[in-house]
Amino acid sequence: MTQISPLNFVHKVGKFGDHEGKNKNDLLKVSEVNGLLIFQIAQYKNSSFDISKIKLDGLSLPSSLNSTSNLNTRILWFGPNCWLVFSSDLDLIEKEKNQFSETVFAITDISHSRTIIELEGSLVNEVLKKGCPLDISSLKAGDCANSVYNGVTITIDFISENPKKVRILGLRSFGESLHHSITDACLEFGYKAI
Repeated sequence: MTQISPLNFVHKVGKFGDHEGKNKNDLLKVSEVNGLLIFQIAQYKNSSFDISKIKLDGLSLPSSLNSTSNLNTRILWFGPNCWLVFSSDLDLIEKEKNQFSETVFAITDISHSRTIIELEGSLVNEVLKKGCPLDISSLKAGDCANSVYNGVTITIDFISENPKKVRILGLRSFGESLHHSITDACLEFGYKAI
């Protein structure tokens, strides 16, 4: 089955907003991230299993409001006893499922249910502040948070500080609205959609 990108007919490549006369390296970059395996791991409430024994693609499950990553896989804390896993290794669930007893964990493939927008540039925080009530300035690389952006429920994954890069995740059904809100907030600064 072929996966159609949530922003297939929405995300257009090019320069937009106040980009005239600006150094191309100073423009914000907006892109869609797709083609990843995304699954949720939830540990049942009545389980006393020690999650420190779990390693996915060599990564431990992160603690509250943090993430862990390597070249192929990124794991976000999503809530108490709940994590989101993003991987370019599309067989990761199959390779690692023997670690997860069905009486302790629920694993759900949600690859087709999320829109992921990546923002990069020195003004990323300013774009986020326009629609998100979080204290964005206090968050750093390796942090993640659940919030809203102009009324759309999102998860923000802070990828790196230099260059400043974040991923904003929303439900697929809100993808077009989320993309419009984010790109509208970028217009003031000028952005390059890639």
